[in-house]
Amino acid sequence: MGDESGNTRSGSILHVDMDAFFVSVEQLRRPELRGLPLAVGGPGTRGVVASASYEARSFGVHSAMPAVQARRLCPEIVFLPGDHELYSQVSDRIMVILRSFTPLVEPLSVDEAFLDVSGAHDSPVAIGHLIRRQVRDDEGINCAVGVAAVKFLAKLGSKLAKPEPTPQGPTGGVGVFEVPVGEERAFLAPRPVRDIWGVGPATLAHLSRIGISTIGELAEYPLDRLAAVVGNAHSRHLHDLANAVDPRPVVPNTAPKSMSREQTFSRDLHTHEDLGAAIVALSDSVASRLRAAELAGRTVTLKIRFGDFNTITRSHTLTSPVDSGVVLAREAKRLLEEVDVASGVRLIGVGVSELEDPGQRQLSLEDASAPSWHDVDRAVDRIRGRFGTEAIQTGGTADERPRGVGWTRPN
Repeated sequence: MGDESGNTRSGSILHVDMDAFFVSVEQLRRPELRGLPLAVGGPGTRGVVASASYEARSFGVHSAMPAVQARRLCPEIVFLPGDHELYSQVSDRIMVILRSFTPLVEPLSVDEAFLDVSGAHDSPVAIGHLIRRQVRDDEGINCAVGVAAVKFLAKLGSKLAKPEPTPQGPTGGVGVFEVPVGEERAFLAPRPVRDIWGVGPATLAHLSRIGISTIGELAEYPLDRLAAVVGNAHSRHLHDLANAVDPRPVVPNTAPKSMSREQTFSRDLHTHEDLGAAIVALSDSVASRLRAAELAGRTVTLKIRFGDFNTITRSHTLTSPVDSGVVLAREAKRLLEEVDVASGVRLIGVGVSELEDPGQRQLSLEDASAPSWHDVDRAVDRIRGRFGTEAIQTGGTADERPRGVGWTRPN
């Protein structure tokens, strides 16, 4: 479809996705690692790949893969522990760059975001190239941009804009991939149905049984018959996306609903004392992120996964919002005391929800008689901001660093 001049019209939704974000940040501070098959994550028997370099990806390594499997595929792979505080700092700067192009920026995670550039003077494709150049110039990181009229297609476009992995590193990739307005269904028709959001292994198996393998076939399949296979709600979702129908707008400045950190141990821990050390480090990290986002939370949640993978949570809601690692650790330890951990714990997590602006805190008698943790926390933040995230560490971080920043955003 073209406009009155005969030119193809562009959609105004952009999806910007960093390339191998965690790995790219690590390579910036350790250039000697460039060109190596590299992974960020836990290297142990229970470790998981959080991010993989293109050199590692060429061997089939990918995020969420167990470290054991990654080493089997690529024996030369180098594992690095994650530094999520650093990644968050870089992410915050990248989001500032994106907001310099439009105020309509909706972060999805630390390394990707949707933008609505409908009010911009430059074309969406030109803006995509400008974003890539500025992120590369300012932060030394490459990103891919998808351009389309709807979110689903913009996200698919950024995936197609990325380079291909090879043992020598990334190769090719257009950088900015556009799905022109009016050509959406023709673009989607030959693509595999697994490219649609919400088509996991189970849904893929259901669709395969009724002879659907491409998005075009799904788009033409009668909705009532599809509902009989995958259910009413899911069938409408799949059918709409197959026909390029995705009315969701870009929602800017979406505040997180919760923040959390969790740690998987290389061996099960069996005592409150050992787990308490991990809680201190996790609480400090969560509190640091809260303060950086200028947020505080009322509900503290402790997550415990036992050796048999049975997982429980315990929560407590405070009278006033907090952003202090000391207070979070204190409350999480109280929750831990109520749990029998003798059978062994493989994972523990600390989370905070019911987030709000800290505002003017009303101190309890206990808080009033305690040291001013507010001042201490800010002093620590200033030191870390100047000398790095590892300039000051809490107890429990020396042997095993907590992994896995958790952000939950509203739907």
